[in-house]
Amino acid sequence: MTESSGKTSMSIEQNLAGLLCYMGWWVTGIIFFVMEKENKFVRFHAMQSIIVFGAITVVFMIFGWIPIVNVIIDSLVGACAFVLWLVLMLKAYQGEKFKLPWAGDIAEKQSKPVTPPQPPQQ
Repeated sequence: MTESSGKTSMSIEQNLAGLLCYMGWWVTGIIFFVMEKENKFVRFHAMQSIIVFGAITVVFMIFGWIPIVNVIIDSLVGACAFVLWLVLMLKAYQGEKFKLPWAGDIAEKQSKPVTPPQPPQQ
């Protein structure tokens, strides 16, 4: 699914912002999710980055403590994470809302634009 191109509230193209959401794994995902208030495309990619690469980071941390297993797991997960990282950046730059199976559904629910609170009607 390709989104129409447009600017973000940060005055950069949304496809570039989408790519940058993945650039620094979950760290840049958090930065873009907090900074971008309106663009649903960017917020989606930011949240998906937080979920996917946050989970991968947790896997690295858990298996990093197991002496022999960590070499095997780190190699396999690391290689898969690298390929996934490249694919997600490419898809975002192409303007595609590429949803991963479980993370994409969560990200889609969480990526709604932030609306300022409305003053009470009298």
